[in-house]
Amino acid sequence: MDKEERKIINKGQEDEMEIHGYNLCRWKLAMVSVGVIGTGGFLLLLLYWMPEWRVKATCIRAAVKDCEVVLLRTTDEFRMWFCAKIRFLPLENQPNFNAKSLVNKVSNGHAVHLAENLTEESRCEMNKYSQTQSQQMRYFTHHSIRYFWNDTIHNFDFLRGLDEGVSCTSIYEKHSAGLTKGMHAYRKLLYGVNEIAVKVPSVFKLLIKEVLNPFYIFQLFSVILWSIDEYYYYALAIVIMSIVSIISSLYSIRKQYVMLHDMVATHSTVRVSVCRVNEEIEEIFSTDLVPGDVMIIPLNGTVMPCDAVLINGTCIVNESMLTGESVPVTKTNLPNPPVDVKGTGEELYSPETHKRHTLFCGTTVIQTRFYTGELVKAIVVRTGFSTSKGQLVCSILYPKPTDFKLYRDAYLFLLCLVVVAGIGFIYTIINSILNKKEVQEIIIKSLDIITITVPPALPAAMTAGIVYAQRRLKQVGIFCISPQRINICGQLNLVCFDKTGTLTEDGLDLWGIQRVENARFLLSEDNACSEILVKSQFVACMATCHSLTKIEGVLSGDPLDLKMFEAIGWVLEEATEEETALHNRIMPTVVRPPKQLLPESTVAAGHQEMELFELPAIYEIGIVRQFPFSSALQRMSVVARILGDKKMDAYMKGAPEVIAGLCKPETVPVDFEKVLEDYTKQGFRVIALAHRKLESKLTWHKVQHVSRDAIENNMDFMGLIIMQNKLKQETPAVLEDLHKANIRTVMVTGDNMLTAVSVARDCGMILPQDKVIIAEALPPKDGKVAKINWHYADSLTQCNESSAIDSEAIPIKLAHDSLEDLQFTRFHFAMNGKSFSVILEHFQDLVPKLMLHGTVFARMAPDQKTQLVEALQNVDYFVGMCGDGANDCGALKRAHGGISLSELEASVASPFTSKTPSISCVPNLIREGRAALMTSFCVFKFMALYSIIQYFSVTLLYSILSNLGDFQFLFIDLAIILVVVFTMSLNPAWKELVAQRPPSGLISGALLFSVLSQIVICVGFQSLGFFWVKQYKVCDPYSDVCNTTRSACWNSSHLFNGTELDTCKIQNYENTTVFFISSFQYLTVAVAFSKGKPFRQPCYKNYFFVISVIILYVFILFIMLHPVASVDQVLEIVCVPYQWRIHMLIIVLINAFVSIMVESFFLDTVLWKVVFSRDRQGECRVTTTQPPQESVDRWGKCCLSWALSCRRKTPKAKYMYLAQELSVDPEWPPKPQTTTEAKTVVKENGSCQISTIT
Repeated sequence: MDKEERKIINKGQEDEMEIHGYNLCRWKLAMVSVGVIGTGGFLLLLLYWMPEWRVKATCIRAAVKDCEVVLLRTTDEFRMWFCAKIRFLPLENQPNFNAKSLVNKVSNGHAVHLAENLTEESRCEMNKYSQTQSQQMRYFTHHSIRYFWNDTIHNFDFLRGLDEGVSCTSIYEKHSAGLTKGMHAYRKLLYGVNEIAVKVPSVFKLLIKEVLNPFYIFQLFSVILWSIDEYYYYALAIVIMSIVSIISSLYSIRKQYVMLHDMVATHSTVRVSVCRVNEEIEEIFSTDLVPGDVMIIPLNGTVMPCDAVLINGTCIVNESMLTGESVPVTKTNLPNPPVDVKGTGEELYSPETHKRHTLFCGTTVIQTRFYTGELVKAIVVRTGFSTSKGQLVCSILYPKPTDFKLYRDAYLFLLCLVVVAGIGFIYTIINSILNKKEVQEIIIKSLDIITITVPPALPAAMTAGIVYAQRRLKQVGIFCISPQRINICGQLNLVCFDKTGTLTEDGLDLWGIQRVENARFLLSEDNACSEILVKSQFVACMATCHSLTKIEGVLSGDPLDLKMFEAIGWVLEEATEEETALHNRIMPTVVRPPKQLLPESTVAAGHQEMELFELPAIYEIGIVRQFPFSSALQRMSVVARILGDKKMDAYMKGAPEVIAGLCKPETVPVDFEKVLEDYTKQGFRVIALAHRKLESKLTWHKVQHVSRDAIENNMDFMGLIIMQNKLKQETPAVLEDLHKANIRTVMVTGDNMLTAVSVARDCGMILPQDKVIIAEALPPKDGKVAKINWHYADSLTQCNESSAIDSEAIPIKLAHDSLEDLQFTRFHFAMNGKSFSVILEHFQDLVPKLMLHGTVFARMAPDQKTQLVEALQNVDYFVGMCGDGANDCGALKRAHGGISLSELEASVASPFTSKTPSISCVPNLIREGRAALMTSFCVFKFMALYSIIQYFSVTLLYSILSNLGDFQFLFIDLAIILVVVFTMSLNPAWKELVAQRPPSGLISGALLFSVLSQIVICVGFQSLGFFWVKQYKVCDPYSDVCNTTRSACWNSSHLFNGTELDTCKIQNYENTTVFFISSFQYLTVAVAFSKGKPFRQPCYKNYFFVISVIILYVFILFIMLHPVASVDQVLEIVCVPYQWRIHMLIIVLINAFVSIMVESFFLDTVLWKVVFSRDRQGECRVTTTQPPQESVDRWGKCCLSWALSCRRKTPKAKYMYLAQELSVDPEWPPKPQTTTEAKTVVKENGSCQISTIT
């Protein structure tokens, strides 16, 4: 039974969840209601915080099929709980339609495949749907997605559109006619409103949600308790701090909601025209669109309100929302393969595969082109949150929680403080009962010890450092929408960079061309704009083989195409609508050279053979048909015609290897591969051109329907275009800084592999002497298993001499413990997106090893970038991602620290956005992250010490039925603690990155030793003072030593409305001694914990902190050595003998000396280096010189190395453990020219074997 009730939804996907069914139980609800009243509402709060407890406390288990409430739990590492209420969608009131059939079909994900003859079809489906009594559908909503009950699979499932399981042929045959109004109404009922609804919550709702945070509830409890105890002043201070914190948080959260709402509001409601079955055109709101609707794209463009596949006409689209590039893209209609061609008719439509034919939600259609008498049409395939933009918004609205060791350790630490508070709570109750105290006093005092041990000001104190870091980041042009990630950025040890626009300049420059004649390369030429070449096929290909278009008279398109076209200086003219009508539905774009390049005598030949609609011209080429660039095919082609010629020409350009493979072998030069390799090694982007004359039987009309494969074959190889993509000026220096700081760098790009490797060498990512191993993975084919071919790229390049990187000062990543093994570690893996996908699927056990040394990932799609970030995180790297476009959006969100160099919509999803498009922001972010992280450690340690010191002070005084006075508490809490906390967080970041990394959590040897040693020291000296002072008490313990105490006692008792006895319980030697010693201890530990280098500026440069501490030291020292009656009266302290004052001064000085020496000398010199040594396990440096920050005492290192050699521990991080394992693996790295094959027997773990090619 339990197995049946525990089901999985979204199986195999990122949001996979377990689902359990529950029904409401009346007697459980009644018991919970009693419990809520009995606990004063606390039980209600607890159930609000814990969804699992809430459901289990009020419901009983039930079958998922019949349940009223579902309990969901994610299957990832976070194991988060959610609950949702089952709702019903009524379908009874629709005439002439059997709802049961519809429900069953929709639940199967095939709602969009319903035939128009629904009555007949529904009769056949009657028995498939089990809920025969009620014509209604059961569903629940989770993260804006509806999940419907599916009787076929006995589980809940979400509705799918036309994006899955629909062939390209059926798109035309079954869906191109449009929907009937009845079918549209049913789909509207099921799919709901087509909108990406980002509702901005009201301030009241946000306030309630924020106030119900456990920390604020604890603060409220503390404030109420202090108010009952008449401790109003500090209670008021906490209330003010909480209000400021809540207002700041509400402003930040609401601002993000408003930004997101504004981002999606652009297409929320527009009027669109759709085609119905009877060829009627109906105008509806975009919110009424459903999958299957045939939408008419207006001539002047629109913002797409859904995902739709183009079936008629051509569109020019700005996809900056998706790609980050504001370059217009040409979208053509989906190919309609003839069904008689074997296999082609069954090709399934996919938005990713057919993205050149898909209009995505949120993208802007700038203009359309169409044939006479026909409209530009697109079939809606996805709506609402199912669209590409909807999924992006969903991931922003419901992000995965940030899993960072610091926060987990912080909760553990708080739990320890709660345990300590529990001990104090029990001690106070027992002590008070033994001394026969009143019940009210016992309750207040015992609860008060909890508020002392767990300080309510802790959240505000921890937030201060992050707020200051956020402000400093803003000053250097880095904006943050997720402040908690600043701390995580302090742990980054690997950064992924996009290439184009991030490491290199945005634009490409034409470096030159190298033509081919008679299968031989000619000398390279730097200028294609010349009279000699104007009529050559090479220039004709450059003039026609592109996707450029004119928008408002300005030529725009792909930057590469634009540079190529500008280099020849030709003119492009597009046909108007009227001209298109004259040309019998054919829409030619014409290109012509400038007149100055043509001899005046040149006249177009063959006028007699020209068709009627062709006007004579000097020299013009008309583009008849265009096959857009496909990243899968890595090429584009056009069919063109020189006006006046009888035959048409086919021109093709693309990746050199691909183009050469489609050309006649006899036209490809013998040294093609060598020439190509020479260019790519120098970092050039190389494009190959090809051409062939088409048969004369191919007429204008036949060309419009010919398949791509029929054109792109048997070509003549014409030569190469060499483009240059220059490195940004700051790139080498920034990468060098990161390498010196032991931060690994990885390139993730959509560019060519060899070009990417070359750029990686130029910028210093790969050193000149390092080996590059190219992993070429091939999927299973023809019964053969998947395999990886390993090739070693030539490590010597012609351009390394000009590199600005000093290779001797750069650390080798993930090397081994001894320098002798370095020769085995200087290698890098490079692979393309296809190989990466094959390796992920078939070679899972190799993935961690490749992540260890993978440096260049080329031809990577957006989802592959995200998968790469996840793979790196799986081996325990803290991953940063730096990109300039929304195509990096998934990776930016998934990384521990994602920073966008673009201020477009992508920046909404990225935690950080740089105002200046330069990677120099990355070291700045890491420096500030490290500083903020160390500040968090300092503040947390200080607040922990403050709690323990005050807890021990109160516990000692409780033992003699005394306590600290209200104004003593107030002076400590306000004047000392809050001032120190908010000023010690002001230390700016250290001016440069260093090789060390701060610890990632509080539960580490050095930090625990720091806290525990200071606790022992403070408790020891406080106990010394407390027990020693009793020797100085005279017969009358409250004698008037300074002739002020008794009057102070009387005055203070009158001032505080208490009796003389109550006043004297506070005003005694023990109280005064404990107060002075503890006050100095707070300042001492603040100075000891306020660390500077190597992550923060020295504390003496934090002027506010230094001035505050000096003023407090002087003031406390003054009132201790030179009592002032009015101050003593307010603070309720007594004037102790002068000799005891000197003894207290000695205790305080020795305490300060011991605390600072233990923290600064012993901890920093010895234990701190142990932590760093372990952090650097698996990393080794080539350099023999050390930066000043790394210099430590030699004897300390010798001792440490001896201690570490005595007990070698397995590194905690997986990548370090792997590095150790691989250092002794003779089979790693793979040898040149070997092949790794996937085993066919055991597929679950992706195991593989290596075999050598003979």
